[in-house]
Amino acid sequence: MKEDITCVFSLTLHEGKFPEFRDLVAKIVAATKQEPGTLSYVYSVSADEKTVHIVERYNADAVVSHVDETFAPFAKDFLSLVTIASLTVYGRPNQAIKERLDPFGAVYLMPFDGFTR
Repeated sequence: MKEDITCVFSLTLHEGKFPEFRDLVAKIVAATKQEPGTLSYVYSVSADEKTVHIVERYNADAVVSHVDETFAPFAKDFLSLVTIASLTVYGRPNQAIKERLDPFGAVYLMPFDGFTR
């Protein structure tokens, strides 16, 4: 198995805030797209625009810089529009990664069998 970290966020959008959130996410995605260590970064929304999932996959050494450098300038606005319902982290995060993800209520699951391509 590759040494990567996958994060799956479940967010609850504040009532009527999807248009504003969508515009903010476009800026976050554009900034994140420039990170060579980000392998996948996908937002999905429910039909009623109340729930958003984010599936993020990083080279393990890229998670900290994403949180500290790329996401940080957007964090206050982001968190004013949503509530984080859950965060599940897949992989073997080191202590530095856990320190960044624990404030989001991370639950960690370690792989024990399987593969990625």
